[in-house]
Amino acid sequence: MKPELDHAYYEKARKRTKQKKRLYFHFVLFLIGSVFFVLLNKVIKFHPELDWYVWATFAWLFLLILHFVNVFVMNRFFDKDWERIQTEKLLQKHKEKTEKLEKKLEKSGALESLEDNS
Repeated sequence: MKPELDHAYYEKARKRTKQKKRLYFHFVLFLIGSVFFVLLNKVIKFHPELDWYVWATFAWLFLLILHFVNVFVMNRFFDKDWERIQTEKLLQKHKEKTEKLEKKLEKSGALESLEDNS
């Protein structure tokens, strides 16, 4: 394998590892933060008349789920490779349409008359 490809695969793997590491850190922070919210509300009695820790935990859980989706769903389907493949598909489609149009013009003789006029 070429050294450039080895390096590209290494960089991609390193980037994915960093993303997963940040997600796992976010999850651990979420657990610790949620316990802290409960202790603050119920044990320390910070606004005990409201169960605000539930809403704070659900809001944070929502952000954690978004982070999870970004790392494991969106990056899997919409990374740089996906972008490159989609661009290549569009370029190929454009090339095929252009070739088809040129063949159609050749059959009708319009292409030769355009070339003769120029």
